[in-house]
Amino acid sequence: MNSNDKTARYLGGAFLAVILTSLVSGAAADSALGSGSVAGILANASTNAGAIHVAILAGMLNAVGILVLATLLYAVLRVESKTMALIGVLCWTGEAFFYALQAISWAGLIRAGTDFAAAGSPANSFYQALGSFLYQDGYELSGTILMFFYCAGGLLFYYLFWESRFIPRWLAGYGLAAVVVGLAGGSAELLGNHIGMAAYIAIGPFELVTGCLLAARGVGGRVARLDTSAATVR
Repeated sequence: MNSNDKTARYLGGAFLAVILTSLVSGAAADSALGSGSVAGILANASTNAGAIHVAILAGMLNAVGILVLATLLYAVLRVESKTMALIGVLCWTGEAFFYALQAISWAGLIRAGTDFAAAGSPANSFYQALGSFLYQDGYELSGTILMFFYCAGGLLFYYLFWESRFIPRWLAGYGLAAVVVGLAGGSAELLGNHIGMAAYIAIGPFELVTGCLLAARGVGGRVARLDTSAATVR
């Protein structure tokens, strides 16, 4: 197995790790905080601090995983276009940043919820305004922005997958279609329309299949041939 094939297999593992940490983080946060009134969310945050801490840890691991994944994608796909691959890395760096911002918001909700409960859960207080900001802007809006960055970077990375044929073209085409839908949904959300997770559901199967495929077989001889061509040009 050449070094490029090893890199591709690491890339597959990174895809799978990011899926896992993302699912754990999102599930832990949603189950701990629930939905509904701000007062209810604050109350849940005060009583489910352990689950929120799990969400924070998984979210930070996910942020690190995204940076590793972006770096490995650059290593594999730069043979097609260094510029596009680098812009993709920058987009996914933005995604990782907003995952970290989400984690900070979750930690803030624990503190605000604990203080809210200790104060006797007063109605129409400062705590509701703070909780609304942390939940709606720190958590939900950050989630929309990070997915916007993900889809923008994915548009570049998955186009390079299409051009390179490192994965089957039908799979790369599916990935491109999924991130285009996600980008449209994220744009609509940022314009004030509630879309929810429906716009991003199709992305999950692409990441899962691509991760398994690359982890199992790498990218074959395509990278080696490209590297040889590049060496000849130099």
